[in-house]
Amino acid sequence: MSRQYCVYMMTNQGNKVIYTGVTNSLARRAHEHKTGVNPNSFCARYLLHKLVYVEAFDFITDAIAREKQIKRGSRAKKEQLINSYNPEWNDLSNRIMEW
Repeated sequence: MSRQYCVYMMTNQGNKVIYTGVTNSLARRAHEHKTGVNPNSFCARYLLHKLVYVEAFDFITDAIAREKQIKRGSRAKKEQLINSYNPEWNDLSNRIMEW
């Protein structure tokens, strides 16, 4: 079985702040963000509990390269990505098992 790597974006209730990350366990990582496991983290500080974007990769190098590409992009480009994938900006946490 091959491992899957995900690039994901989290936001807060008002969709004002966007965080982009990469993980080898989307379910674990989303849970950590939602529960504030690290209270000093960026996501905990800004209450980023909504998973709004996910891209899956077979290789960690590809996932990291994509994460860096997204992070370098403007807020407008991040919004465009989210809107193309999840136009309602719904919390996708309940669909995590698909990744």
